[in-house]
Amino acid sequence: MTVLIDPPAWPAHGMLWSHLVSDASLDELHAFAEANDIQRRAFDVDHYDVPDRRYDELVAAGAHPVSGKELVSRLIASGLRVRARDRVRRRH
Repeated sequence: MTVLIDPPAWPAHGMLWSHLVSDASLDELHAFAEANDIQRRAFDVDHYDVPDRRYDELVAAGAHPVSGKELVSRLIASGLRVRARDRVRRRH
């Protein structure tokens, strides 16, 4: 079981953002987020969005840095990936 983080590369709100995912379970992901004071509102169906200022801290806490491509590949392989078209339906 592994929590993964990609490099901050997604611009929004005047900063760059990373994605934090688990390749094993959402329970693992939520536990890691809670242990590292990441608010539940940062959760977006299959990942947490985290600001660039938290990247080094989360890696030090045990998140494994991977490329964005590897993060998505491992999320898909885990069965936890929610496709963009399904993401909208799950929010309502």
